[in-house]
Amino acid sequence: MGQKAFYFDMTRCSGCRCCQVACKEAHDLPVGVFFRRVQDFEGGTFPHVWAASLSLGCNHCDDPQCVKNCPVAAQVKQADTGLVLQDAEMCIGCKKCIAVCPYGAPFYNPENDTVRKCDGCVALAGAGFQPACVAACSTRALRFGDLEQWDASEQASLLTSDLFCLPDSNITHPNVRILPKDEMRP
Repeated sequence: MGQKAFYFDMTRCSGCRCCQVACKEAHDLPVGVFFRRVQDFEGGTFPHVWAASLSLGCNHCDDPQCVKNCPVAAQVKQADTGLVLQDAEMCIGCKKCIAVCPYGAPFYNPENDTVRKCDGCVALAGAGFQPACVAACSTRALRFGDLEQWDASEQASLLTSDLFCLPDSNITHPNVRILPKDEMRP
């Protein structure tokens, strides 16, 4: 196995938020806490207007700032899958991972004074299933697999980890590949 990554085809996304709801349901998240969020963008001038939706969760970065800055090593990058996982029992709720993640992936859970984040549905994957967000995507805009798969695809030259609304990918080297709408390119 290699580095796991999310693939998001912005040209197929309808903005329905099924991925966001499925993730919330799968992880029994409290009100206001989301591991995957859909953001909407729009622009242009009539009659040339555009709209786009972006579904984003943890990008399981090559250089995860959350792992580097966790004072109790509650966050770790798994060697065999490259997923950034968190041990909730070790977390002390200091929120340092929240402060340093440029993507806003970790969320503070006030119910138990810990921070949680997307784990790529590692338990589902272990049982042979796709992450909840991917399984719920009705347009197949969101997928999950080996990073090499996306980087070797016919679309590889069109894929990016950089959009005008995202931080520079050189900060953390995120493991997400996005097929953007032209208007979203930097």
